[in-house]
Amino acid sequence: MSTGSLFFLNLFFTTEVILSQIIPTAEPFFFAGKDANAKIGCLVTHGFTGAPKEVRWLGEYLNQQGYTVCGIRLNGHATKPADMVRSRWQDWLLSVEDGYNLLRSCTDQVFLLGLSMGGVLSLTAASTLPVQGVVAMSTPYQLPDSKLFPLTSPLSWFFPYMPKARGAPDAGWFDKAAFKQHVAYPKNPVRSAGELNKLLAEMRKALPLVKVPVLLIHSRNDNYVFRESMEKIHANLGSTDKQMMWVEGGGHVITEEPTHTVVFKAAADFINRVAMA
Repeated sequence: MSTGSLFFLNLFFTTEVILSQIIPTAEPFFFAGKDANAKIGCLVTHGFTGAPKEVRWLGEYLNQQGYTVCGIRLNGHATKPADMVRSRWQDWLLSVEDGYNLLRSCTDQVFLLGLSMGGVLSLTAASTLPVQGVVAMSTPYQLPDSKLFPLTSPLSWFFPYMPKARGAPDAGWFDKAAFKQHVAYPKNPVRSAGELNKLLAEMRKALPLVKVPVLLIHSRNDNYVFRESMEKIHANLGSTDKQMMWVEGGGHVITEEPTHTVVFKAAADFINRVAMA
């Protein structure tokens, strides 16, 4: 077989692998709106190492209210951990901007809703994009202090991944059945933790520039993000229309835990109030 034939054969199989990377059920989604609310767009963004699936129920609920909904897949997520190692915080922010522009092409108003790092990205993006409002859920203000963050890039060559938490993988989850269907990478890429730390610094700088209405939601049972995060974000926001809401009976992923019914209604009520103002 000639060299040229081998090249095209290899190209064919490489393309096939790339196209089948996304973890089944973790695909991004788009739901067209209906009736009077169809021109209101909702961009829902998942968290660090997570997948669109963890905010899909939220997207379906919002779409039932008539809103047009887009659930994006952040760069490097929902495929394999090595893809996330290659991505940077700017790539994640650009993923949000892509989703915003997609929604803006078919709606008149866009709201950003994000879980955990998705909330960080939503708040950061709201400082520059002309959005109508933000719902940030389980959102961190900062990571635990560590002198290792500047070293995550070289350290990742020797220790590429680290455990997410002590104990069983479902520790902290109230709904064990929900955990079983949850899609996320089993470990945290070390280099990506450094990128998250950089992103949080960008969010803290952006908060005073966020002037649109903001709803912050956090669980009192969240053992993954510092509880004082919500108050710190609230205190630093530039918006005069900002609310904090506590929920109980669910862990960090409040969009899949028993807390989701209360969270979804609060988000929809917030969007309806701001959009109709």
